Amino acid sequence: MERRGIPVSNWPGKYVIGLTGNIATGKSVVRRMLEHLGAYTIDADALSHRAIAKGAPGYQPVVNTFGKWLVGKDGEIDRKKLGNLVFNDSEALNELEEIIHPLVNQATDVLIQRAAQPIVVIEAIKLLEGKLRTACDSIWVTNAPESVQIERLVRKRGLTQDQALERIRIQSAQSAKVAAAHVVIKNTGSYEELWKQVTAAWKKISPAGDTMPVIVKTVRGDFSVQRGRPRDSHAIAELITRLSQGKRKVASSDVMADFGDKAYLLLQMDGKPIGLAGWQVENLVARTTDLYLEDGIDTARALEPLIKEVERASSDLQCEASLLFPENLLAGQETLWKQLGYERRTPETLGVQAWQDAALESMPARSTLYFKQLRQDRVLRPI
Repeated sequence: MERRGIPVSNWPGKYVIGLTGNIATGKSVVRRMLEHLGAYTIDADALSHRAIAKGAPGYQPVVNTFGKWLVGKDGEIDRKKLGNLVFNDSEALNELEEIIHPLVNQATDVLIQRAAQPIVVIEAIKLLEGKLRTACDSIWVTNAPESVQIERLVRKRGLTQDQALERIRIQSAQSAKVAAAHVVIKNTGSYEELWKQVTAAWKKISPAGDTMPVIVKTVRGDFSVQRGRPRDSHAIAELITRLSQGKRKVASSDVMADFGDKAYLLLQMDGKPIGLAGWQVENLVARTTDLYLEDGIDTARALEPLIKEVERASSDLQCEASLLFPENLLAGQETLWKQLGYERRTPETLGVQAWQDAALESMPARSTLYFKQLRQDRVLRPI
């Protein structure tokens, strides 16, 4: 069910979806799918991490409240130590939330006001417990069987089954979230079924229905760049397998699963696919982890339109920086990357903690990091 009529959010001209659900029910996957469909999306939990980074306004209050023992050798708050502290102490958790929540709300307000997209999604695990609940036009809740939650926590986070069950059962009842929802997305583990549910719900609120934004831009006559869709998963899988010369043998099911994390841009020459970029935007940082080009083509001419479209699409999502992780021959094209405005860097030299975290989280093995700042006016300074 979906609430219809005039938006009631705090942001005129915006329709705001509050997306929540318990741990490992697929909130982030659904948020990413909505981004593919044309929404501007915000991860409130990532903003909370950014709010307590060194130099951010939540850093010193957290240190003052809980002690300097939380600070690591790099001067940053050790989030694992902090999490262990508040995990079983409701009073400590409340103190932490009193510091962080106002900052996250402030950052969310800035991002929504600056977003060009008419539909905005705020993902937050504690959405219903805070002020954001009443600021949203619609509440969407992801729901998954406990067995699926356990499997994901074991596979993705390395927890034991007992640890996974403890994490699941310490949270507020999932049934209460479902009862508060205008839209319930049932996530049983099938990406195809999940995509059908998300697109069906999207049609009810989007003026464009299920039309996914497609980037098609002819550059220098021969080249065009097009955004891949989930229905292109088979073609994308074949392209990655071919362009990687079999080093990555990818199935269409793998690509469908990847659509829960990233988007794909396909480079074509005279209608034939010759290149691909797989990239995502998290916490205002673009990360391109898949980058392939056909052998035997002019690398400089082919790479420019592909990277420019990554940057343009990232700028639509208010990105502050672009990180590229080319491998093999592309990694050594330092002169070419300089012409496109990129510097060869290491994560530790990026300066901004959010950028460093993004590089460390996303950098594949055996890859090289190239960095470009996309905007001088940092969107969330100092958050």
